[in-house]
Amino acid sequence: MKAAPFAYVRPDSLDHALSLLENFGPECKLIAGGMSLVPMMAMRIARPSILVDINRLPELKTCDQTDDFIRVGAATRQCEAEHDPNLRERVPLVAKALGWVGHLQTRNRGTIGGSLAHADPSAELPLAALALGATMEISSHRCGRRRLAASEFFVDIMTTAVAETECLTAVEWPVWQGRRIGAAFEELSTRHGDFAMASAAAQLQLDSAGLCTRAAFGLGGVAGTPLEFPDLARQVIGYRIDERVAREVSQSASARTTPSTDVHADARYRRHLSSVLLERAILSAAVAATSQS
Repeated sequence: MKAAPFAYVRPDSLDHALSLLENFGPECKLIAGGMSLVPMMAMRIARPSILVDINRLPELKTCDQTDDFIRVGAATRQCEAEHDPNLRERVPLVAKALGWVGHLQTRNRGTIGGSLAHADPSAELPLAALALGATMEISSHRCGRRRLAASEFFVDIMTTAVAETECLTAVEWPVWQGRRIGAAFEELSTRHGDFAMASAAAQLQLDSAGLCTRAAFGLGGVAGTPLEFPDLARQVIGYRIDERVAREVSQSASARTTPSTDVHADARYRRHLSSVLLERAILSAAVAATSQS
């Protein structure tokens, strides 16, 4: 199939793009990388009458750093974020997650904001954002900017808290202070680059004695949105991360999932898989943290 007819507009500023959203609302769709939207348009799942191209807006391609977070513009290419040395060092889980996103060719085109706004529950970046407690910056022509926690941003399957007249403009990735921080991302799919049947993310910080001082982890592909487990993360603080600890936490997390059954896997298998992957991710993150001086 081919996309339904549409008008194409390339605004010269973010304010121009937001004014188009304000004026035309649900008739508009924003496009930057197009890795999710274009296939949906080709299958006529999405049928915008106006396509607003925000790909070249410099306001959406910034990468600003503070002591507490790294702010990445929504139109930043995934490949650029994946190889950004500051992001890799200060927010290691993001780089780990990006390595699993699609293929090299799609990461060259796809954007950080596009993946987050698409909100596929099996996608890697939404899981990383939720696990780390990222903050989303959302802008509109009428109300300006507002900031929203990832836990409030993801509402349901491919549904976010971004209104029809709003645009996701940036994401603030929290920076953990200190050293001995390790991260890991695990997933399983039918073929490399396909959406995961289940995925797991973990970031840990250890003290000089090897005890956990901070933890964050989550699961993807096993509910309508990615899942985070802050209460279970708090339970491992003060402990040495070994197989017993990782297995107990992972089994507790997988028990809270609500996976679906489809042609790739049934719900029971996905729940078991989520436990196995999270255990691997937690142990791998601990090893990565231990290897740092």
